[in-house]
Amino acid sequence: MSAAGKKAPRQFVVITGLSGSGKGSVLKAFEDLGFYCVDNLPIDLIPKFAELCAAPGSRIRRAAVVVDIRGGEALSQLPGMYRDLARNHLKTALVFLEASDQALIRRFEETRRPHPLGRDLPVHEGIRLERMLLKPMRQLADAAIDTTRMNVHELREFIQARFGGLSTRKRMLISVASFGFRFGVLPDADLVFDVRFLPNPNYVPRLKRKTGRDPAVRRYIDSFPQTREFVKRVVDLLLYLIPNYIREGKSYLTIGVGCTGGRHRSVALAEVLAGHLSRDGYKVKVIHRDVGRGSA
Repeated sequence: MSAAGKKAPRQFVVITGLSGSGKGSVLKAFEDLGFYCVDNLPIDLIPKFAELCAAPGSRIRRAAVVVDIRGGEALSQLPGMYRDLARNHLKTALVFLEASDQALIRRFEETRRPHPLGRDLPVHEGIRLERMLLKPMRQLADAAIDTTRMNVHELREFIQARFGGLSTRKRMLISVASFGFRFGVLPDADLVFDVRFLPNPNYVPRLKRKTGRDPAVRRYIDSFPQTREFVKRVVDLLLYLIPNYIREGKSYLTIGVGCTGGRHRSVALAEVLAGHLSRDGYKVKVIHRDVGRGSA
């Protein structure tokens, strides 16, 4: 049979992760992609469901299931069970959702729901215990998604880009984030560019109180040849790297641009880089983490 005539392998996706990290939103995204979706499937039924999906004549070609801490003591069986799924000739993937403790606590407070591990357990303690129990699954994950800074739409776009087929690959979610080294390096950045070598607008009295989003600051920074050379080289690098990242299955990328205080140079350059990537057809989100905290 020719490559064009071959049927794509049946897909079976296991979704797990921390409570409050967005598993329900991810399951909905898979449903929108045409997956047969099951929430909170009892863990001992996973092998039977996988066999059903893989059976000759089955109409279920793509399935996604959520399993998590609600599975109770049976959760310890999940890592071995997941490894065995490949025996059913399925194309398997494990998606693990997580977020920072602060983000998870805030989400529990907003919904006024107790942690699933117990009403008498403080939320922060429930999160700590849940991380420990799910660590074996986190280590097996094909896609580990930190939803701390993601909204529902961005999470949906990630799933579409990763599992929606080649037609959606250009929709890779790219975040370009400015920050100040004074306040710490961006913890979740895949790439970091240090622009502290550029002349600092902070020492120009008329620019000190402005930010890198101000046209006067942008003109000042752009007036130096090293700025233009930096932008050219970095844009060329990114346009080379991003398609290769996508080819290897990466569906979101965080690019950090740092200066001293995160107010002038990093902000201006983050905007410039984001503009270049947007014009090349990528979906780009710009974040200025420290723009209101100090001088750049």
